[in-house]
Amino acid sequence: MDRQERIDLAQWVLGKIIASGADQAAVSVLNNRVTELIHRDAQIDKLKESTGKSVYLQIYADSRYSEHGTNDLRKPALESFITEAVRATKYLSEDEYRALPDPQYYPRKMRLDLQLLDHDYNHYDTGQKVERIAQIEELARGGDSRVVSASAGFSDGIYESVRLHSNGFQGESRRTYFSESADVTVKDETGSLSGERYSARAHFLSDLPEARLIADTSVRRALWKIGQKQAPSGTYEMLVENLAAGKLVGLLTGAMKARVLQQKKSYLDGMLNKAVASPLLTVTDDPYIQKGLGSRFYDSDGIGAQMRVMINQGILRYYYIDNYYGRKLGQEPTAGDPSNLLIATGRRSVPEMLKDIKKGILITGFIGGNSNTTTGDFSFGIMGQLIENGQIVQPVNEMNISGNALSLWKSLVETGNDPHPYSSWKIPSLLFEGVDFSGS
Repeated sequence: MDRQERIDLAQWVLGKIIASGADQAAVSVLNNRVTELIHRDAQIDKLKESTGKSVYLQIYADSRYSEHGTNDLRKPALESFITEAVRATKYLSEDEYRALPDPQYYPRKMRLDLQLLDHDYNHYDTGQKVERIAQIEELARGGDSRVVSASAGFSDGIYESVRLHSNGFQGESRRTYFSESADVTVKDETGSLSGERYSARAHFLSDLPEARLIADTSVRRALWKIGQKQAPSGTYEMLVENLAAGKLVGLLTGAMKARVLQQKKSYLDGMLNKAVASPLLTVTDDPYIQKGLGSRFYDSDGIGAQMRVMINQGILRYYYIDNYYGRKLGQEPTAGDPSNLLIATGRRSVPEMLKDIKKGILITGFIGGNSNTTTGDFSFGIMGQLIENGQIVQPVNEMNISGNALSLWKSLVETGNDPHPYSSWKIPSLLFEGVDFSGS
């Protein structure tokens, strides 16, 4: 199905929904193709390819709302599906806040090339992909004598969509993605096993890192786990590696959303234009980064994307306000979710920051735990490295950090110069002071 066919089908479906008795409607027509490969024991262990076409409906009828989807795109089947969907919607409870966004919030211009589509996507054959991950597995397997098993994975996809609203919005999106990974298991002298996985993702195949970086990173991180044990409970400086720091940023973004604000379940309620973090924290949401994994012209409601400094030098400037909960709150919509998040970086690398830490823990990952958006309280399991007098002295695990998100973020004392490049959240390593750890 080409672009014009998607548009024509969306227009036809939209007309049928309104003719069936709906007041408003949104229609999305999607095409996708996904490939997955796994290379293990020097051979292909998995090869899977799938393609799909679907239509997704959002129906507004008599102050009622419903969502529906189908993969059967034959018009007779669609017509019956639409008629029943509109009829079923009218049995639901009324909700005066259910309506499409006001057209004033729709994007005006969508001509900038965000470079989300690798035009060579259909020219990459399976042999090329197999060769890439075979090399990753070979390098990982030979990366250290303690490696007992290794595998490599590759996936790619192309997504094409058209979205139409009955009150005038039309949006289109075409994007590709490519992902490579390595999974490594190592064994220490006692026979204990430790494993680690490292992956990278990009819109263009050429933007993925070299095979050696993926292999070496996964091996190094697996070896870091050998000899893990608890450290004494106490108050430590906490250096959170860039790969793990998203967990802590999520403590903020999760409480910035309109749903939890409207339900009085956010510790950031009433904190607009107030300090919620150290002055070192500046968080920018930028949907227009070329090749950005979160780049977009509009959000899931069709609301036009804008660059915003969400937190400026520790001061909360915006919430994430979607259309529905924005109506309930009586606030103008911004966006329902983050796009590309950029955290202002510092000047030093992790090794440079380590040198000044007298008693600390470098966190390389979080394990489970829980957080409460109402209070901001959290408790997470961690794994990482114990630091004494600027030196890493032992791997640690089976420890927990606990506290309150506001207090934690106000204890931020430095940001690194190393934002993770293969994510929509460009987060550097983060250094906090005075964090409580429970261990042995």
